[in-house]
Amino acid sequence: MLEEKENPYFKGRGAQINIHNKFLNDVYAKEHVEGIDDWEEPDSKTSFIYESGKTIVNKVTSPDVGMAYSLNPYQGCEHGCIYCYARNSHQFWGFSAGLDFERKIIVKKDAPIRFKNFLEKKNWDASTISLSGNTDCYQPAERKYKLTRQLLEIALQYKQPIGIITKNALILRDADILEEMAKLNLCMVYVSINSLNEDLRQVMEPRTTTAKQRLKIVHELSKRGIPMGVMVAPLIPGLSDHEIPQVLKAIADAGAIRAGYTVVRLNGAIGQIFEDWLRKNFPDRFDKVWHMIQNCHAGNVNDSRFGERMKGDGKIAKLIEDNFRLHCRLNGLNVKEISLNHDLFEGPNNQLKLF
Repeated sequence: MLEEKENPYFKGRGAQINIHNKFLNDVYAKEHVEGIDDWEEPDSKTSFIYESGKTIVNKVTSPDVGMAYSLNPYQGCEHGCIYCYARNSHQFWGFSAGLDFERKIIVKKDAPIRFKNFLEKKNWDASTISLSGNTDCYQPAERKYKLTRQLLEIALQYKQPIGIITKNALILRDADILEEMAKLNLCMVYVSINSLNEDLRQVMEPRTTTAKQRLKIVHELSKRGIPMGVMVAPLIPGLSDHEIPQVLKAIADAGAIRAGYTVVRLNGAIGQIFEDWLRKNFPDRFDKVWHMIQNCHAGNVNDSRFGERMKGDGKIAKLIEDNFRLHCRLNGLNVKEISLNHDLFEGPNNQLKLF
């Protein structure tokens, strides 16, 4: 049960503060209530900023994130997940990793043409491209801009393999395209479900769809022949890790064939944002949860070590790993591999083979 707070709580937002961007020298602050300057309150409406550039597909150099290339039509994410690792990247755009990340959304309106130009490069080898490698491609902005749907239409046209991870039921809008791609073994979808507790979701991931709806995604898409996986991520020791058995059973019953997990890590600005959130929402459990996270990362809440940072180490991390593996086995998960077809690609190289 969440306690009443003396300070205002911004409902519908994950972060409750707008911390300083380390890349900026100046600090924007309200020093006097009678000041004549315009002041943007931290609970203001979401705004959209349009961006254009030369590239859209990014090569992923990290060896432990499970993707080689990513494509993100949006930067920043209105879902407001308090633990989101993408918050740090918002600082490169000149914004805060806190509330700015949720209310200042960068929209790459020319993403479809940039994607098409990328696929027509002569040296492109049709490696799988992951949508939502950084922020969710089906976040609320997608309902208006429809960039993800356009990207999928192009991928189907070129027979380009695509992986998707999302926590938004808007993906069901594009089930028709995904089904056509699945017939050619060109797509796989992962849904993020790290808790079945609706009270926890509402404060931890305030503008996401419910776990019930996410299970519906798994069920509906798997019925259409689309290979489905679930990322139980990130697990937060002391808050959500005890739900592993229930979550894995639910996703298996819904039709998922693969499951993965990560343990929360609070790198960079996320540490301060998450600490503030945890103190405000779970003051009675703050010390326990904070110390359990530290136990998973060699005494720290942040961890950048390849091979360790995603799953953690120590006794608590080992208990989580053993529990996860046990219930994957009990529910028949991770028996089948998902391997997409890269031989159908119809880019310039393949077209030249016709002559």
